[in-house]
Amino acid sequence: MEDYENKDLAKYAQAYTKLLYVQQNLKAPKSRRASFGNRGYNYRSCEDILNAAKPLLSDAKLILTVSDEIVSIGDASYVKAKAILIDTEGTGTISTTAYAQIATDKKGMDVAQMTGSASSYARKYALNGLFAIDDSEDIDSMDHSEKKKRRLQKQQSLQAQHKKKLRKK
Repeated sequence: MEDYENKDLAKYAQAYTKLLYVQQNLKAPKSRRASFGNRGYNYRSCEDILNAAKPLLSDAKLILTVSDEIVSIGDASYVKAKAILIDTEGTGTISTTAYAQIATDKKGMDVAQMTGSASSYARKYALNGLFAIDDSEDIDSMDHSEKKKRRLQKQQSLQAQHKKKLRKK
C-alpha cells in the first residue's frame, strides 16, 4: 500500500511543479484603467490573466477550464466560479473556487449584466487563487483613506459642535 501512496504523491507533485512554473512566470500586469472617485486605479481582468497564462499552460502541458454556477446562500445568490488545471500527462488536477454575490440593484444594469459582472469577478478571483496573483492594491482592498479622513473630520466637527451646545446649557 505504501508504494501506491508514494506513487500517487509523486504524481501530484509533478502537477504542482508544473503549476509552480506557471505561477513563477506569469506576467499579467494591471494594464487597464478605471476611474473611481477622485483617484483612478489600475486593474487586470479575467481576460488579461487568461491571455497571459495560455502560453505558459501550453509549455507546461496543462489545460485550464473555468466554469461557474449560480448558488443560493441564505437569501442571496452568488456566482461560484471554479478554475481547474488538468495535467495532460495524467499527473492530476488542481482547482480553486471563488464566490461573488450577484447584485440585486445596480443603477443602469439589468439582471444579465449584474450576473455577468459577478461571474467575471468570481472567475478572476478563482484564477488569482490558482496562479497566486496578489491583487492587494486593487479597488476591492483599497482603504479609501481620503474618504476615511473626510468622515473622521466630519465626525470630529460634529462632536465639537455637540460639546459647544452642551457647554451653553
